[in-house]
Amino acid sequence: MSTPGSAAPQPDPDTGAATAHDPAPLRVGLVGYGPAGAFFHAPLIAAAPGLVLDTIVTGDQQRRQQARAEHPEVRFAAGAEELWARAGELDLIVLASPNRTHVPLATAALEAGLPVVVDKPLAGTAAEARELARLAAARGLLLTVFQNRRWDADFLTLRSLIQRGELGEVQRFESRFERWRPQPKGGWRESGDPAEIGGLLYDLGSHLVDQALTLFGPARLVYAESDVRRPGAAADDDSFIALTHSGGVRSHLWMSATTARLGPRFRVLGSAAGYVSYGLDPQEPALREGLRPGGDAVWGAEPESAWGTLGTGDDVRPVPSLPGDYPAFYAAVETALRDGTEPPVTPLECAAALDVIEAAHRSARTGKAVAL
Repeated sequence: MSTPGSAAPQPDPDTGAATAHDPAPLRVGLVGYGPAGAFFHAPLIAAAPGLVLDTIVTGDQQRRQQARAEHPEVRFAAGAEELWARAGELDLIVLASPNRTHVPLATAALEAGLPVVVDKPLAGTAAEARELARLAAARGLLLTVFQNRRWDADFLTLRSLIQRGELGEVQRFESRFERWRPQPKGGWRESGDPAEIGGLLYDLGSHLVDQALTLFGPARLVYAESDVRRPGAAADDDSFIALTHSGGVRSHLWMSATTARLGPRFRVLGSAAGYVSYGLDPQEPALREGLRPGGDAVWGAEPESAWGTLGTGDDVRPVPSLPGDYPAFYAAVETALRDGTEPPVTPLECAAALDVIEAAHRSARTGKAVAL
């Protein structure tokens, strides 16, 4: 099987000797051009030197006009079936479609012989995620999930501090993704229909659980509280998960749309020091404002006012934030496609996070901790 986008060395026109050329860019089909497709995937794909945004699947004329303004060379398709019909023209499919479509569309793409990036969550259940992983492995195709919060500035900074031992032995990890949105916005993300895979445990919880498992390994015990707070809301909008990791660390994770006073984004307590940071990574608002990676400014840089602090008691110091790096995700996808290396996020990692989310739903219903 040839490597996607590969190009054989061509003879030098003067000497006749073979010379290496940059490989052809990998051609990407993007399914969905709502907020996830328009503000995250399309700009990051377009900014990746080894990728080209070939086709966007959307039947919405206003979204097509919006996409054409930023990506003049892009083609359009009304449905994903058009991509499967010309699978030989594409090297990668990216699914930025509603959660309920992730499993059927990823299955169809893999069966058409196409590698796939899926926006989180990969599936509604861990069993479905593992079945997709088996299918991808059987076909020898890449399957990965856009867990972009692994490349947030504060997360990269925290991971570096832990790896350098600056906190000592981590004992407790507190992580919050909170908002003040007292009125529901509506739409499938806030639907109470289980088929929609909505609610904050699947939405923001997918990020928080993934970060906790990435830092501290598997969870063995899950306790959760989950509520519907807002009038007219149908899905969980204020939830809490407590994890006991196999290594002994305890993670406390809050996700809420009803938080009138926001807590710290991270509060991490170790045997030698603690780390506290506030606020959210700057990359999402930058992308929504039309800024793109590759300009003169350092992408993902946080101002000094947003740096976290490290220390004990009153003896604390600011810690310069490492720049956030969402472009690293698609750079790693390209490398995995060309070299056959591991994807940046494996489907089995996502299945483990879904084990936690499913256990959290059970715990919230019964009021009891669930062992994994």
